Amino acid sequence: MSIFHETVVQDQAAAIQADLYMSFELSDKKWQLTLSDGRRGPGRYSVEAGDTVAVAQCIAKAKERCKLQAQSKVHSCYEAGRDGWWLHRWLVEQDIDNIVVDSASIEVNRHARRAKTDRLDGDKLLTMLLRHRTGERVWSVLHEPSAEDEDARRAHRELARLAKERTAHTNRISSLLVLHNLRPHVIIGGRDWGRWCERHCGQVPPALRAEIERESARLALVKQQAKALEAARRQELAAGKQPLVAHLAQLRAIGPKGAWILVKELFGWRRFSNRRELAGCLGLAPTPYASGDSQIEQGISKAGNKRARALLVELAWGWLRLQPDSALTQWFNRRFAAGGKRMRRIGIVALARRLAIALWRYLEHGEIPNGAVLKPTTA
Repeated sequence: MSIFHETVVQDQAAAIQADLYMSFELSDKKWQLTLSDGRRGPGRYSVEAGDTVAVAQCIAKAKERCKLQAQSKVHSCYEAGRDGWWLHRWLVEQDIDNIVVDSASIEVNRHARRAKTDRLDGDKLLTMLLRHRTGERVWSVLHEPSAEDEDARRAHRELARLAKERTAHTNRISSLLVLHNLRPHVIIGGRDWGRWCERHCGQVPPALRAEIERESARLALVKQQAKALEAARRQELAAGKQPLVAHLAQLRAIGPKGAWILVKELFGWRRFSNRRELAGCLGLAPTPYASGDSQIEQGISKAGNKRARALLVELAWGWLRLQPDSALTQWFNRRFAAGGKRMRRIGIVALARRLAIALWRYLEHGEIPNGAVLKPTTA
């Protein structure tokens, strides 16, 4: 008996026998499609990456092989990756019930060595899709942002990449100068950098100087692009096009940059039923380990949005300094302030979780965090 017959129990077979199930194993050049109706063994097809016409043809062939009607419902899945959401949106347009799966939530064999091929991965995804359709909770399904919300995340993510590039260029220039015992007393790439370089870079060999000049040119381009993005963001805020960002930035300790990231990554398009869902999305949920008499808390899961999580930890430190009379700060001071560095680091993560919940309630229901102060309004 095949693994697909084992997956679907007899009393559930009648409920799914009229549907077709499909998994995608995506790569840059080829896609592996695995299809079955839950009763027969899987049919496997290989198509060129991005060839949606070939995908539609494979679905038609699979329906004919499984003796399904042309209008039979199709359920599909694929792992989140480089292809993003365009494939999901195309499948939905074709009236295909598709889900995008968090790859980290897919169960694996825990033996020291396990076989891994596109064919085995496709079979595994199809098996888990069948289990998912019968109501079993087997993985984490990602929520789709709208095309507009997805595009709105581009600006601040590009700014983050540009900041890393800027640091890489300045570090490289500094390292090249140290080769000849030159240690700039000005900011590399700053206003006084050109004059300093003209005065001192004549001491280095010509090839090295040319390399420093090229690095400086790349650094100047990165800074120019970052300034353009930041100016565009300020213009949108000034024009009132980002009301949620402006509302969040009214809280002291929350600046426009942090408010922008939290809204675009978290609060602007995601909907949470309760605080636990919010904490789980951020990876700030606990991960207990309880087996027999062993009771261990393994810390936070870190399974959520890493950009928002890192920002909230940073904002939590600022909250302690700029909102000293708030209930959140007082709670932290009672529980963790008197401890050592380790206890304060643990406490700041707990504060970040509570701060996220407080900010969510502030945006959703207008509840100002207890004891928090708003920035003075400008005339």
